[in-house]
Amino acid sequence: MAMTLKLGYITVDVVQKDIKNVHLSVYPPAGKVRISAPLRMKVETIRVFAASKLGWIKEQQKKITRQDRESPREYIERESHYVWGRRYLLRIVEQESPPQVQLRHNKMILQVRPTIGRERRREILDEWYRGQLRVAVQPIIAKWEPLFGIQVERVFVQRMKTKWGSCSRRSASIRLNTDLAKKPPECLEYMVVHEMVHILEPTHNARFMALMDRLMPNWRFYRQLLNRLPVRHETWDY
Repeated sequence: MAMTLKLGYITVDVVQKDIKNVHLSVYPPAGKVRISAPLRMKVETIRVFAASKLGWIKEQQKKITRQDRESPREYIERESHYVWGRRYLLRIVEQESPPQVQLRHNKMILQVRPTIGRERRREILDEWYRGQLRVAVQPIIAKWEPLFGIQVERVFVQRMKTKWGSCSRRSASIRLNTDLAKKPPECLEYMVVHEMVHILEPTHNARFMALMDRLMPNWRFYRQLLNRLPVRHETWDY
């Protein structure tokens, strides 16, 4: 069941479904607010919950609307692409051989067959970025596991629209946004540490902050750096 609530000038889309807990999300690019709530929850209870989170909603909307976004990528000659925070100009090489990506000086060379279109070029580059991230994350995890006294069982790398990372405490696994391979390397290390701390502490409470301060004293600087950088252009289907 779907409905809409009004909290002053803020509109909240509510979807009730067969879940146990209520979930509140604020989505880019315009700060759209959505609540997923259990079927049994009364409308007035949902309204009170939304009102109690009004300050947080406004803060998230402010962050989202201030966040720079990349222009849509066309995957054409001399287009700018980034790898580990460094800018490269795309060069397309068409030839009848398997696709590959290489970095040479300030060029990102994308070798594709002549019949390959824009969408397939995007897929090839996305897969290449995933590979870069998978390789880069392993030594970071190996470095931090002894300091945490935990073992990360699995790392998933995927395209994520609203998060840089997430974790599962139950499976001791973490998920990372493919686009981290476009940002400076210290941003990736910050996100790995952030998610590893969440395996120990699921919320951003005082214990979480204390662990971050002890293990990575400059983590707030890295968080600000990551949040200042442009994020991928996305088409949103709510």
